[in-house]
Amino acid sequence: MSVGAFNGHGVWAIYKFEMARALRTIWQSVATPVITTSLYFIVFGGAIGSRMQQVGGVDYGSFIVPGLIMLTLLTQSIANASIGIYFPKFTGTIYELLSAPVSALETVIGFVGAAATKSLVIGLIILGTSTLFVDLHVDHPAAMIAFLLLTALTFSMFGFIIGIWADGFEQLNIVPALLVTPLTFLGGAFYSIDMLPEPWRTVSLFNPVVYLVSGFRWSFFGQGDVSIGVSLGFIGALLLLCLGAITWIFRTGYRLKP
Repeated sequence: MSVGAFNGHGVWAIYKFEMARALRTIWQSVATPVITTSLYFIVFGGAIGSRMQQVGGVDYGSFIVPGLIMLTLLTQSIANASIGIYFPKFTGTIYELLSAPVSALETVIGFVGAAATKSLVIGLIILGTSTLFVDLHVDHPAAMIAFLLLTALTFSMFGFIIGIWADGFEQLNIVPALLVTPLTFLGGAFYSIDMLPEPWRTVSLFNPVVYLVSGFRWSFFGQGDVSIGVSLGFIGALLLLCLGAITWIFRTGYRLKP
């Protein structure tokens, strides 16, 4: 990605446009995660929690909070960023953006920044909603904020890549629906992988979402399925991988230029 004089006005224009699009559906954006979170607590916290009181010394209702937030953060980050860049491709306005005095880096900052902001807001809404159902404490607030930011940025970039790759609206939903959501449910979002017998516990370690959920849960309760260092290393490596892919896309013009 080319680097020159930073065009803050261009970045702000993209960011403001994307945020305005979200604000037009603000009630839907807020009501949906609140209702969904409430249903999860009713189903998982009530039905399962009544039979499984604690996991690793943590009340089950509190235990599933990091998994709920991570599930929403992953799906919302991908969805917000992918539709944000795909829509200009669909309408043809992407060529106006490419010819504008805005660099590739500034374009990515605008789109990814807006998508990450929207995802973070929804994640915080879910966190606030969770406190209505369970007693929740955060042992390491700085780590929690770091994981929120890194995850939102990384998967917003991942969604940006999907939006460029997709040829239709159907393809925008393939990765979140068939890959990310199942991996999250199988990644210890609602249980600890230590509860699994071998060889399934070892198999679970090949699920990348395990490291995200585990690290985020550690920030709440000081415990996770894998070490905090491994979790941070994984999210950092994934961030660099996405950044490298986006750099390649703009250098080659992959699905951006005819």
